[in-house]
Amino acid sequence: MLLLHGNPTWSFVYREVIRALRDEFRCVALDYPGFGLSSPRPGYRYLPEDHTKVVTAFVDAAGLSGVTLVAQDWGGPIGLATVEQRPAAFEGLVLANTWGWPITGDLHFEVVSHLMGGPLGRELVRQFNLFVNAMIPAGHRLRKPTADEMAHYRKALGTLKRRDASAVLPRRITASHAFLAGVEAGLPDLASLPALIVWGDADFAFRAKERQRWEQIFANHHTVIVEGAGHFVQSDAPDRFAVAIRDWRLAPGGRRTSAARGDVRRKTPRES
Repeated sequence: MLLLHGNPTWSFVYREVIRALRDEFRCVALDYPGFGLSSPRPGYRYLPEDHTKVVTAFVDAAGLSGVTLVAQDWGGPIGLATVEQRPAAFEGLVLANTWGWPITGDLHFEVVSHLMGGPLGRELVRQFNLFVNAMIPAGHRLRKPTADEMAHYRKALGTLKRRDASAVLPRRITASHAFLAGVEAGLPDLASLPALIVWGDADFAFRAKERQRWEQIFANHHTVIVEGAGHFVQSDAPDRFAVAIRDWRLAPGGRRTSAARGDVRRKTPRES
């Protein structure tokens, strides 16, 4: 499992999922430069294109093979771009509350990109760690992040300079049109991969329409809707997130069609 995070999180967001899966799978999680415990080289721009180069180089350097990508938020386009460049290394996808195409004309995203990616938004992120202090709590709907958890997120972006990494990405939702168009153009080549779609249906960012688009792209998909979970579904409902992966990955053919357990509502490929 190669687990990729979004903004403003880091590999810490997958801690409980890794704890649940590490006895059955090799779980590899990394931080993009400037996020979490990683440091950027001088002049690093924090663009999704740059993060993709880092992840692709990491896959090469680590000699990864037989990989299942697990990606949420910005981890989606960054991870999928990596898969498109190194298809032989990957054998499956887990996509959680993410996207992989330009969002031109979608006011839901364009407004956020221009407001939070503009001068005022960037300054609020740098001065007040706005994304951590506002988005982390808002992205958890089933539980409240603990004080210790919030401290970990704040410390990872604990200085104005460290917050550059988080401040750059909102504008790139619209400004990285060429990158996202490239990701979209490569999706047909990945469409035969088995895909698990894990979706928190109480997300403030990604809606049912994004999930349905993934279901249309990947014919060999299995969807698990985690009812009431927020944007950071892997942290909001880690046990259910891990169960969804385990059931799908260990089942014959890479997915499981048995009935749901707990509060997870599953849709079989036929129903999707």
